[in-house]
Amino acid sequence: MKAKLGIAPIAWWNDDLAELSDDVSLEECLRQASVAGFTGMETGRRFPMDMAELGPILARYGISVCGGWFSGLLLDGDIEAEKDRIAQQMAFFKAAKAPCIVYGETARSVQGIKSAPLASKPKLTEAETAAYGRKISDFADWCAANGMPISYHHHMAAAIETEAELDLFMQHSSVPLLFDAGHMAFAGGDTLRVIENHWRRITHVHTKDIRRAVVDGLDRSRESFLDAVVKGAFTVPGDGSLDFEAIVTALAAKGYEGWFVVEAEQDPKVSPPLEMAIKGHAELMRVMAAAGYEVVQ
Repeated sequence: MKAKLGIAPIAWWNDDLAELSDDVSLEECLRQASVAGFTGMETGRRFPMDMAELGPILARYGISVCGGWFSGLLLDGDIEAEKDRIAQQMAFFKAAKAPCIVYGETARSVQGIKSAPLASKPKLTEAETAAYGRKISDFADWCAANGMPISYHHHMAAAIETEAELDLFMQHSSVPLLFDAGHMAFAGGDTLRVIENHWRRITHVHTKDIRRAVVDGLDRSRESFLDAVVKGAFTVPGDGSLDFEAIVTALAAKGYEGWFVVEAEQDPKVSPPLEMAIKGHAELMRVMAAAGYEVVQ
């Protein structure tokens, strides 16, 4: 089985908290990712949305586009409006030969509101989840038919956060799934059970780790998702509390092939991005070998 290793630029530039950003250029970010051993990077705010401009820069560092976030509004919005909103990114990602667009539902989410406690996250009824599932399934089908699939990112402080919410959402939808180990662990879910239950739909993987002591020490009635990030809730594989050998082995047992992307937002002054990237890559190479994966370009 084959796997590819990518990383997200959120370790270098945080789009929600500018103060948690390293003052480096796109080229320096790509250089550091390449030095660490990664061959893919998800897009971020400093990426030009034009392959004529970006392509030669990526080629210089042996990096390809392995995904990128789209802030979806389908929970409360209109499918036709979302088609218009995603059109430019779809065209760019098709030109970049990216595997998917990461769909994150931001309608009603409190993930980017520093004053909103984790406990204030949106909660959907089963009827609301079913209606949402039908809507996003139609949208996902349209994206795939137009040459660029989406992969749905369950996320802390958003409508689909917990294992139970994800189970219900998957029951009422047909959308491909991005499995994020760190977000599911932070939400109190069982990462291995999620893989067991939903492996047929997993098309993209984020290997985000958590620092269990930080997560368990949060006051969710008072502290926000961004407070948790500042405190260091997230980190790279090999630096946190999750057993990535077990997680990757479980995915291998189900035949998952594709991208494993390190996505770990934290303070670059406390956790230098290059140092973290090297550590995360080394741990992934270790667990990939243990699970029987061949890591390819």
